[in-house]
Amino acid sequence: MTEAATTVPAWHVAGDWFDTCKCDIPCPCSFAQPPTYGDCEGVLVWHIREGNYGEVRLDGLNVLMLASFVGNVWGEHSDAYAAVFLDERADEAQREAMQMIFGGQVGSWPAELVGMFAPEMRGMEIAPIEVEIDGDLGSWRAGIPGKVEARAEALTGPTTPEGARVQSINLPGAEMGPGQIATWGRSTADRADAFGFHWSREGRSSKHFPFDWTGPT
Repeated sequence: MTEAATTVPAWHVAGDWFDTCKCDIPCPCSFAQPPTYGDCEGVLVWHIREGNYGEVRLDGLNVLMLASFVGNVWGEHSDAYAAVFLDERADEAQREAMQMIFGGQVGSWPAELVGMFAPEMRGMEIAPIEVEIDGDLGSWRAGIPGKVEARAEALTGPTTPEGARVQSINLPGAEMGPGQIATWGRSTADRADAFGFHWSREGRSSKHFPFDWTGPT
């Protein structure tokens, strides 16, 4: 058993993750390939439907990250940067728990993801994070007033049955871990103006994944 496993409580978080990014549809990163334009930048959003860190409940809280990198994020890459926003509704204990989990300090998939991405952190801020996710995954949205706006609609087309979702399984670069199903979308807004990240675009790749992690293993 690792030292972390003996000094941190049992924890579990499950919910929704989505992103909006610079890549064309579908984002090659989810297929463990280099991004469309050689580099990628985007908004990453986690909504915890249910979760706990020991006795600390995390249900309903949100985490948002801005990130960028050059190269294949699953292999050789450089210039990795990130900044994190934590839900202003969280109290001190909840914020500490989210930092430990999403910072990869207490094991499970986040530890692997952070270890692989290894970004230089530009900062962290407490903020009002608004998140909306349709129950049928027809659209998803997140925003921080004046700083971040990420919106997407489910991908569809001439041969997609009405109400059906375009999904992928067993992706070789599933950002939320093995076994999760991706639902593909097209961004209707992807804007950031914070911590040195500046972009504004639409019509590019977006995807939704569920996540379900247990630690500290």
